[in-house]
Amino acid sequence: MDKTLELIFITSEGGNTTLTVDSPIEPVDPAAVQAAMQTVIDENLFLSTSGALTGIKSARIVSRGVEAVDFAV
Repeated sequence: MDKTLELIFITSEGGNTTLTVDSPIEPVDPAAVQAAMQTVIDENLFLSTSGALTGIKSARIVSRGVEAVDFAV
């Protein structure tokens, strides 16, 4: 199962933008995630189409499983 960590930020224009991290280390440490997100904001590392990243909205792990369908031929 593929997993990603989605970091969701509030932008200066009132929107949201999401940064995605593939294959996060598990278990995810909430304090480390929050600190990393704050560093991204403080260092102004990214600019989104809806402005600068100004706040932390949330973070979440997204799991995606893919299962092949076998056809009898």
